[in-house]
Amino acid sequence: MKLADTLSLSLHSLASARTRSLLIVLAMALGVGAVVVLTALGEGARRYVVGQFASLGTNLVIVLPGRAETAGGFPGAALGQTPRDLTLGDAQAVGQLPGVRRYAPLNVGTAELSSGGRLREVTVLGSNAELLPIRHMALAQGRFVGSAAQIVLGDAIAQDFFPDGRAIGQRVRLGDRRFRVAGVLTTQGESMGFNTDEIVIIPVDDAQALFNTETLFRILVEARSRSVIEPVKAAITELLKQRHDGEEDVTVITQDAVLETFDRILRALTLGVAGIAAISLAVAGILVMNVMLVAVAQRTAEIGLLKAIGAPAATIRQLFLAEALWLSLAGAALGFLLGHAGSWMIRLAYPVLPAWPPAWASVAGVATALLTGIVASLLPAARAARLDPVRALSGK
Repeated sequence: MKLADTLSLSLHSLASARTRSLLIVLAMALGVGAVVVLTALGEGARRYVVGQFASLGTNLVIVLPGRAETAGGFPGAALGQTPRDLTLGDAQAVGQLPGVRRYAPLNVGTAELSSGGRLREVTVLGSNAELLPIRHMALAQGRFVGSAAQIVLGDAIAQDFFPDGRAIGQRVRLGDRRFRVAGVLTTQGESMGFNTDEIVIIPVDDAQALFNTETLFRILVEARSRSVIEPVKAAITELLKQRHDGEEDVTVITQDAVLETFDRILRALTLGVAGIAAISLAVAGILVMNVMLVAVAQRTAEIGLLKAIGAPAATIRQLFLAEALWLSLAGAALGFLLGHAGSWMIRLAYPVLPAWPPAWASVAGVATALLTGIVASLLPAARAARLDPVRALSGK
């Protein structure tokens, strides 16, 4: 029997048992589709986190008050045990280190913003003009040089308070202090859960006076290049140790280190959910084997006739393997389409999540479906090939 005859006869056999064939194809398709969709979710989460960290800045080094102990806990969790907090003097000293391109001291708080009869509570960032390039923020109007009593409004706040678009030069009250609007930020939306359209930025000196503090929340540092990030980190640690009487009471982290940790975790998560989804393919393979074993019992007369007219055992095995191949191919193709359709629906429902299935997941899902179907058909094919033609024709 030629290959074309084997494929044609096997396809005819599947068509004669449509319900059984459709159920097997559906089981395979659901397995492949689950692999594609779940890996798309995992990869989408990874890309989202990477994108969010990239939006924070480039070659970023962050200095936090308090030391991260190896025993656990967060930097600055026990403020009473911190010998010294971060100060503006610390930030200015860090800014003079070799390898540092720019630095931005940072204070964060909330205060009431009022103007023209409008009043709302806003998130306040106290910093210098270098905060904008470090955080990749841009001004749609005006400019911010960090002079006293200047304020930069987020786009949403500017539209709320000055719907006519003429915010520059206007006077607003923030807490108990008055400021002149120096700039308006471009629309950026959320970044790491922080909506830059809903913030205001004022000089760090004004922020410390407003919040009645001399300490800093963070120091953001931009290294001159990726290659000097680690030397800059080491230099900052040593400098602040000297300034704080020999105490290592700050934590210096790099953007790359945090990103690498998240990337590793999310890649492992993607592989984990892919493995869980692949279990459904193993279940589908067991279904293929069981159904084909039943098919051997139901088709003993057909197998006996083929053997009686001279078909060797190898041909019988090839017929069953061809049937499994057709089923696996159809299931894999349908599952591929279902998986990509599901990923497209996720991207449609959640535009911020780039849920594109990785190529390796699609290839692995299809290949696993084909391999599972073929392996599951080996036992039924071998059993069919061993049937005695006389007993098979008699239906025994």
